[in-house]
Amino acid sequence: MDKILITGGAGFIGSHLAQRLLREGAHLAIIDNFDDYYPAEMKRANLEEIRTSGEFQFFSADIRDGTKLREAFTVFQPEAVIHLAARPGVRRSFEQPEAYTSINVQGTTQVLEACRQSGVKRVVFASSSSVYGHSSVAPFRENAPISHPLSIYAATKVSGEALAFTYSHALGLSVVCLRLFTVYGPRQRPDLAIRKFAGLIMEGKEIPLFGNGSLERDFTYVDDTVDGIARALRKSGSFDVFNIGHSHPMRVDKMLETLGRALGKPVRRKFVATPPGEMVLTHADISKARQELRYSPQVSFEDGIRRFAEWLKTQSDWKP
Repeated sequence: MDKILITGGAGFIGSHLAQRLLREGAHLAIIDNFDDYYPAEMKRANLEEIRTSGEFQFFSADIRDGTKLREAFTVFQPEAVIHLAARPGVRRSFEQPEAYTSINVQGTTQVLEACRQSGVKRVVFASSSSVYGHSSVAPFRENAPISHPLSIYAATKVSGEALAFTYSHALGLSVVCLRLFTVYGPRQRPDLAIRKFAGLIMEGKEIPLFGNGSLERDFTYVDDTVDGIARALRKSGSFDVFNIGHSHPMRVDKMLETLGRALGKPVRRKFVATPPGEMVLTHADISKARQELRYSPQVSFEDGIRRFAEWLKTQSDWKP
């Protein structure tokens, strides 16, 4: 598929994905509205990074605005759409439930409808490991029940997957949902744990650790995540779901030790109560993605953190 449109393409994952697709020769369009969840200048800088890999069309639009979406689809006429745009964040979703349901559910509906009306051949929807929720047994398999999400954010991703299935089953749209597991790397959003903790380490401040630091996350380097997305784009079929993770969970306190070494700074911790919505463990079973997508993560956590630290030291907010 030569003509690919990415929603949320100016973001962390989207910008890396855009560069990969451009290097592979795709004709690319990006939709983004520079949502104020984090500073717009970071996304504009991401667009400049993308331009180093090739030319693309850019459309400034909110995914909830069906009219603007259809205008972009009419101009670009995509063959495939990768839907990354969303309001992220587990804890903040409890503070802004209307925004999360509006952007992640209403917005996803508008994207799927624009795809259906435009005759798009393939849709990839970025879901989340958060959908596994309360009743899932690790390692998480794609056929596990997802009826008990622990946060409003997770519930919106469950809803997005349900909408994707309906558009596929009832309306003939070809959709694959990817449950992404704790992505990290260069250009990471400032609210994500590794980026946020790195800033605190550089400033010599205490890092708030939930519980005793024993929460475990399936940290996945952004290049591996992007590889999974690119592979899913090429898979045929009407509807499917895949985990895209590293499949080697790490305790958060161990993650901090690795991050501190990469930054060359000591780590100061303080333990705090675990807030609602936090999962004790995320652990991707990626056997299905290995078999059907030939997906195989290549970047170890230590190497990924080293690459992240090297990138961070080139940024203006690096404080030695």
